[in-house]
Amino acid sequence: MQEKGSISIHTENIFPIIKKFLYSDHEIFLRELVSNAVDATQKLKRLSSLGEFNGEQGDTKIRVSFSEADGTITISDRGIGMTADEIKKYINQIAFSGATEFVEKYKDKGDDKQIIGHFGLGFYSAFMVSSKVEIKSLSFKEGSEAVRWECDGSTEFEITSTEKEERGSEVILHIADDSKEFLDKARLEGILKKYCRFLPVEIEFEGEVINDPNPIWTKSPSELTDEDYKKFYQDLYPFSEEPLFWIHLNVDYPFNLTGVLYFPKLKNDFEFQRSKIQLYSRQVFITDEVKDVVPEFLMLLHGVIDSPDIPLNVSRSFLQSDSNVKKINTHITKKVADKLAELYNKDEKAFEEKWDDIGLFVKYGMISNDKFYDKAKDFCLYKNTDGEYFTLDKYKEHIQVNQQDKNETLVALYASDVKKQDSFIQSAKKKGYDVLELSHPLDSHFIQMLESKVEKFTLKRVDSDTAEKLIEKEHTLESTLTKEEEEALKEVFDKAVNNKDRRVSFEPMPADELPVTVTLPEFMRRMKDMQALGGGGMQFMGNMPEMLNVAVNANHPLAKKILAEGDESVKIDLAKQAYDLALLSQGMLTGSDLTNFIRRSVDITVG
Repeated sequence: MQEKGSISIHTENIFPIIKKFLYSDHEIFLRELVSNAVDATQKLKRLSSLGEFNGEQGDTKIRVSFSEADGTITISDRGIGMTADEIKKYINQIAFSGATEFVEKYKDKGDDKQIIGHFGLGFYSAFMVSSKVEIKSLSFKEGSEAVRWECDGSTEFEITSTEKEERGSEVILHIADDSKEFLDKARLEGILKKYCRFLPVEIEFEGEVINDPNPIWTKSPSELTDEDYKKFYQDLYPFSEEPLFWIHLNVDYPFNLTGVLYFPKLKNDFEFQRSKIQLYSRQVFITDEVKDVVPEFLMLLHGVIDSPDIPLNVSRSFLQSDSNVKKINTHITKKVADKLAELYNKDEKAFEEKWDDIGLFVKYGMISNDKFYDKAKDFCLYKNTDGEYFTLDKYKEHIQVNQQDKNETLVALYASDVKKQDSFIQSAKKKGYDVLELSHPLDSHFIQMLESKVEKFTLKRVDSDTAEKLIEKEHTLESTLTKEEEEALKEVFDKAVNNKDRRVSFEPMPADELPVTVTLPEFMRRMKDMQALGGGGMQFMGNMPEMLNVAVNANHPLAKKILAEGDESVKIDLAKQAYDLALLSQGMLTGSDLTNFIRRSVDITVG
């Protein structure tokens, strides 16, 4: 038998398009050809189960081999094979998908999920790396004749009879000069492990099976132990710490979705390790760019998602957004929220122990996703400076009596740096106030979000004002200074501070509080915090002077001492010393001002 003809195509320049544009990543030729071999093998198994193939299946491994000397790569399978007519139909008519036709034919006879092929163009990715491609095939049908198809990348092909003993197909690529890099064991093995690591049929390369045909996401959770999940995680991420916990996804309506998502230990690094979730379609690796399938805040997770219902472009390289993608996105968000709620409700103490690792993730989700917020608000924890944890409702109850201002708004105080702000924390605690620890740059956005959603509730950083004014009450302390004394004292402090951007005021505080307190107003602090995290529109803050409030404790003994001092320069020195001490407590005293403060302190001590 011998036949020559032209491949049926609609565009004469189809091969240059395939080679240069359709598949931007040349290494995927191996993924496509091995996937086709898997399809052929799965079809045979399907026909056998339906009673349409009664022979022995035997060894169904797919074998990949190469010869550097011959310049060839060969992909062999023992699937259904093809007749000459089928080759003409499926190979010569570009974009006619054999898998699609097969699924359509057998769609009413059971599960078709194991048929990978979608587009019919996958085979032609071979021409990205080949100067010539051969197919040798023997159909499973009785009495079939083995055939050989050959094409050099033009629109011409040749079909002839050939010798082939075993059922199945053999695709032989004669590698082009500009693609000799693929005639390398390590290179081929790397590609196979990247794309074919979990294909459902055993793949043998250089005498070794390189894939796991039954990864854990294809199994029922009831079949698996914690050790199985941990081992799979270590296989995916060999040098990572053990995950905190995981979610096994298994949905068949209204879309198909399986997978396992892991919660890694994040701590406070806020590192967006975006290429940690792998997307598969029927166990074929597609991409680790899953931003359209997974909400952005879940990009912090690790693991695998597998769905045949995620729409891909013809090269399977890019996701295409549609209603299924949105449904999957929503479903994954719900599953993650439900899992976290389950863990919290099951064992609050164990959940608290994990909070430092997952808190950042939960807060990021609440900021960026309203549906996640609605669920997470019931298990999001708030840690105070004493190491106690509360949900928001429990915390509001905890501070209800003492931290309600004169407008009946609850005021939660927080520290962004517990060590640096210790004196302010101690002052707040003296008044019976509780202080939260919100120390991550993301917390500035989290605070803004909370205040927009929770009525009659606000947060103030503990060093944003004096303890007396953090929570405005109906009744306040009385000043021991007269108006004339305040005016005289203000003149002294204005000279000591000597900065038009520092606003000096006198406030009645307990006598045992610091004589002077320097604070940055809450709104200014928030603007700066958000700018530090890259908050849009906040860049102008970097050019603004730091408008500090200098609050002089009207009831501190130092006030009377300064007023009683007869020497003007000594008055200013005393005021300057108290002011510098306040700056030092905020980490704002630097350079020559710090040096002068130390010298002055030594003089006072010696004197």
